[in-house]
Amino acid sequence: MLTSIVRRLGSQRWFIKLGRAAVPVDRLVGRLSHGRISAVGVLGLPSLMITTTGRRSGQPRRQPLLYAPDGDGYAVVGSNWGGPAHPGWSANLLADPAATVEVRGRRIPVRAVLATGAERDRLWQLLVDRWPAYLSYAAGTDRKIRLFRLVPVESATRDG
Repeated sequence: MLTSIVRRLGSQRWFIKLGRAAVPVDRLVGRLSHGRISAVGVLGLPSLMITTTGRRSGQPRRQPLLYAPDGDGYAVVGSNWGGPAHPGWSANLLADPAATVEVRGRRIPVRAVLATGAERDRLWQLLVDRWPAYLSYAAGTDRKIRLFRLVPVESATRDG
């Protein structure tokens, strides 16, 4: 019930502002709980904490994200709430695709693959099914929103 209400509210301007403001709190809660608790997860939406390497600083950068399961990997979207610029974490992944995700308390090394073409279309549908507000975010920006498939390193190695 709560999830369906939140999904309907997700594209409202006030909800977007509230969501942006809540990201630092969500980061803190995720860090303190070792990825077991997130504000997004409490709302019934699948969330993970991604740690990338800062492309300029070389320092670890953590960001809570919604995701859609995709086989043994995770589909994530760099919507930045429909803002005009790509989120920093997505630029970090382009510079260095090695990252770590925390999902339900498990730390998993992953390799990010920028989705293009038919793969991008497929992942976009998976993500919109989880969070329909992504359609509003895409309509509100001139940039092409980046989508990534996060592949567990063991799978990436096994698949070649």
